[in-house]
Amino acid sequence: MDKPNIIEYKVSGRYALFTDPLSKTGGEKCSYQIPTYQALKGITESIYWKPTITWIIDACRVMKPIQTESKGIRPIKYSGGNDLSYYTYLSDVEYQVRAHFEWNENRGDLAHDRNENKHYDIAKRMLERGGRRDIFLGARECQGYVEPCSFGEGESPYYGKKLSFGIMVHGITYPDEAVREEEKGKMTVRLWNAQMVDGVIGFLRPEECEIRNVLRDAKQKEFILEKNFRGWKEWEGGDLLGMAENFSGNI
Repeated sequence: MDKPNIIEYKVSGRYALFTDPLSKTGGEKCSYQIPTYQALKGITESIYWKPTITWIIDACRVMKPIQTESKGIRPIKYSGGNDLSYYTYLSDVEYQVRAHFEWNENRGDLAHDRNENKHYDIAKRMLERGGRRDIFLGARECQGYVEPCSFGEGESPYYGKKLSFGIMVHGITYPDEAVREEEKGKMTVRLWNAQMVDGVIGFLRPEECEIRNVLRDAKQKEFILEKNFRGWKEWEGGDLLGMAENFSGNI
C-alpha cells in the first residue's frame, strides 16, 4: 500500500499492569512505568484485527502523571488454593496512540483479502464504537476504554522533558509476523532502550530492535478452505448475499 492507514485513539483506565518480566518470578508483579509496544498492539488489535493485516504502533503520548499503587492480591496457586501477593499497578492512566496497518506478507494465502479501504473503514467504525473486543491495559483485571482523538491535542505533563526508561521489553515476534528470515518459524522476544521526549514515546518497528532472543520454534496458523474459513465469501461479504438468497422466499 502506498500510504499507511493511520488511526489515532485515546485509551484510559483506572489501573494498568504492563508487567516487568523480572518481577514475575517471585509472584510480586510490578508494572513498567510506560506501556510496551506489545501491549498497545494488543489494544489496537482488540479494536479491529484480521490475519491479513499487521498493526504497527508508531507512537504513544502519556497524558497523565505516572503514578503507582500497590494492592494485595490472592492469585490461584498451580498446586491448588490461593497465595498472597502484592501487585504494583499504574493508576489513573491515559494515553494517546497513533498506529497504522500494513499487509502481513507472511499471509500469501489471504492475499485475496487485501482490500485497503475495507479494512480501514471497518477499523474506524470499530474505534468509534469502543472496539470489537474488551480493552485491557496489560492485564485482564485492568479494564480500559478507547475513543478516537487527534494525536497531539491537549497538554502532556511531560512536555519539555526527556526521560529514559532503560532496557525494557518491546514485544514478541510470532512466526506469522516474522520479517527477518532467520526468525521465521520461531517465536522471538524483542527488547529496546525506551525513551520519552515531550511526553511522546516513538517506538521502533519490530524488525528494527537489535536486542532479540529466540524463545522456541513455532508454527503459524493455517487457514484451510471449508475447515476454519469459507473462502472468499467469508471475507468479501458473499455469505451475506447467500443468506439473502436463502431467505428471499420469506421476505
